[in-house]
Amino acid sequence: MSTPSSSTAARTATSSSALGLLFRQVRDAMWQRMERELAASGHSLNFSQFITIKSLATNGVAGATDLARLANLNPGAMTRLLDKLEARGLLARSADPNDRRALNIQLTEAGESIWSDIEQCGQRVRERALRGMDEATRIQMTRLLEQVRDNLTSED
Repeated sequence: MSTPSSSTAARTATSSSALGLLFRQVRDAMWQRMERELAASGHSLNFSQFITIKSLATNGVAGATDLARLANLNPGAMTRLLDKLEARGLLARSADPNDRRALNIQLTEAGESIWSDIEQCGQRVRERALRGMDEATRIQMTRLLEQVRDNLTSED
């Protein structure tokens, strides 16, 4: 029984479909682990809700379009997500004084309070994902992933 040559294995490991699948598997595993971590900490939030709260906590006020892009949701889904978080008292929407068609979205005091707790969930998931990697490897991996993202999103 023969084994594939190392060059064949390397081609297989880096084929575009295998690379895309690996990225998808990593993303899905991160999302699932984050949702389990949130649930274990007593928070009934999904990953998109976590990302929305994180964005508002780190950037202050945001618009629905920017939040939808960050959470990888269409505008209708983002509106429903915002409705749910607003009903829970975690965020508030107000008219944008510079554009009457737009709304500014920001965390409420309750939203800021929950952020301090769920941020710890995110840190635990990141640590688990990067377990066994030294700091230099973590930095290099992040840099390489950013390069891949930038290569794929840049206009040629």
